[in-house]
Amino acid sequence: MRLWRSSQVHRSVTLPEAQAAGSVDPAHFRSLESLYKTAPINSFFRSEIAIPEEGHCTIRFIVGEDHYHAAGAVHGSSYFKMLDDAAFYAANSLVLDRFLLTTAFNLFFTRPLKVGPVIAEGKWISGRKRVFIAEARLIDSDGDEAARGTGTFMRSGIALGSLPGYRVGG
Repeated sequence: MRLWRSSQVHRSVTLPEAQAAGSVDPAHFRSLESLYKTAPINSFFRSEIAIPEEGHCTIRFIVGEDHYHAAGAVHGSSYFKMLDDAAFYAANSLVLDRFLLTTAFNLFFTRPLKVGPVIAEGKWISGRKRVFIAEARLIDSDGDEAARGTGTFMRSGIALGSLPGYRVGG
């Protein structure tokens, strides 16, 4: 059996928009929160978003029976929407100039969701140039994890500043 031996390689990483880690202006977070609130899809979901810091996002949802499938629990499309949004906004909190796009998302169901509050917690994991990886989890009203997911996101050609919901400075 031959073992691969790694040599110690030190790589430097270019942070987005020449930003140092932890130095993103909180106005960017408020602008992303505004963008979330103006997305037409969100009229179907009672939700509230918070981006407290770079790489993190929390979205509080209220799910109702209108999100149920025929067997009386929340449909998987709602799980995806909540997880994707939390992971997406965690990742886009690091990017000041472009709207990110979801390129892949893996979803793992743990337990069925019922009517009530759900918290989606998103966290950036890696990537700062071309591809961003973020994960999210859903916490039900009992404090139990109901699902988790990991997504990859890429910069689009869409400038954040061109989007009507993205309002820098309020």
